[in-house]
Amino acid sequence: MKTIYIILMFAAAFVALYEQSLARPNVIIMVVAIIIFMLGLMRLMSKVPGKHDSNNNDDEV
Repeated sequence: MKTIYIILMFAAAFVALYEQSLARPNVIIMVVAIIIFMLGLMRLMSKVPGKHDSNNNDDEV
């Protein structure tokens, strides 16, 4: 499932960059590609723990 999101994100980024390089880019295609990219990034990063989310309570008093 992770590889599908990575492939989808690269495809969306490519479409957005390609569309931007045209003489008259379609804004709707660019916005949809950016939304797909951001949703894919959100799904991939949802499993990564935060910097301060640790089970160790060494810093707490």
